[in-house]
Amino acid sequence: MSARMKPATKTAAGQAGSRLVEEKIRSIGGWRAEVLAEVRRLIHAADPDIEEDCKWMKPTNPAGVPAWSHAGIVCTGEAYKQVVKLTFARGAALKDPQKLFNSSLDGNTRRAIDIREGETLDAKAFKALVKAAIAENLRISASKSR
Repeated sequence: MSARMKPATKTAAGQAGSRLVEEKIRSIGGWRAEVLAEVRRLIHAADPDIEEDCKWMKPTNPAGVPAWSHAGIVCTGEAYKQVVKLTFARGAALKDPQKLFNSSLDGNTRRAIDIREGETLDAKAFKALVKAAIAENLRISASKSR
């Protein structure tokens, strides 16, 4: 196998983060787990190099919140009773031509997508939003390093 065809490998920390996300999704169960698993698949399809982990672990939420990062947090995925909420850390700076953002619309920084049971996410538009969020993170990190 040539170096060009070498499969991507994750660091030990990346593998541990992926296990935590898998465990969190499995622990949720039901339709919310199915939605989060599909969201996770779409995020990895949009950026195979994205890092994932569970953040903000605390006694009331010991498994934490799944978070996907590339040059900063891209989005988080939380399961509530009625919705799965995908919060984009810099969502207010992103163009959203397909109008996926339907929650947290008043803030200056974040935007969110609430998915209810039975709703489907526009996969193409969502992957474009993930890529735009990564581009924004890279733009911000480049301007900070100057």
